[in-house]
Amino acid sequence: MLGGMDAAEYSLPDTAYHIACLRGEGELLSGAAERAGLDAPVPACPGWRVRDLLKHVGYVHRWAAGYVREQHARWVDRSSEAEILAGGPGDDELPTWFREGHASLVRVLETAAPDTTCWTFLEAPSPVAFWARRQAHETAIHRVDADQAAAGAGKAADGAPFTPRFAADGIDELIMGFVGRNARRGTWDGPAGSLAIHATDGAGAAAPSAADWRVVTGKGDLAVARETGPADCDVKGSAADLYLLLWNRRGADEVSIRGDNGLLAEFRRRIAVTWG
Repeated sequence: MLGGMDAAEYSLPDTAYHIACLRGEGELLSGAAERAGLDAPVPACPGWRVRDLLKHVGYVHRWAAGYVREQHARWVDRSSEAEILAGGPGDDELPTWFREGHASLVRVLETAAPDTTCWTFLEAPSPVAFWARRQAHETAIHRVDADQAAAGAGKAADGAPFTPRFAADGIDELIMGFVGRNARRGTWDGPAGSLAIHATDGAGAAAPSAADWRVVTGKGDLAVARETGPADCDVKGSAADLYLLLWNRRGADEVSIRGDNGLLAEFRRRIAVTWG
């Protein structure tokens, strides 16, 4: 029951799909940031303004592109979050700098040879597949941040809702990838219990895959699987609502929760993915 994306569940079109999603989400993020204004607060990232969001994502895009372009075999030292936010271009140059970094990442992934080798940090059939998927979801979640900042500034959101296919893939990356990595490392120190996640609209007919996940934890133990089964907390909703809930960009009011709500709250707190 250890997590990880089996290579058989990827195909070459999946990589192209993720690159296309990365391209679209970056463009939407840029547009939302422009509408919001660089000084608008980012609700999901306390203390951040939109300029901080653009600096963070722009740096991450360049960081990711470097691994693929230079084929670094090992982890390369990176700037801390404080260094990223203190540096970067000024307000006048920042939007263009962001768009250039995003476009460069897309080009690097599009032109990378299928047998490119470089460092990654979650299981995937190839490094290019990993970076395309990871950066598509990194950018999508932060596009939501930009949309929420724009809404807070009284501007209408322009981003389309996530499709079931993309949202289910994002749930899968979080549970089978990030949480699964904790399972393999034996680093879980959260509460004991079982949590079941059910996407009522599945992953969409275009990309049939698991729409059910289960996380089972014990004292020092953690296991994840794409399966249904009994759980102390059972959470059901659309893939898009669950995606945003688990990435802590939406509350639980749009989903159905049966059982121990406190377990879900603690799980969400424990699985928050941060740069540090």
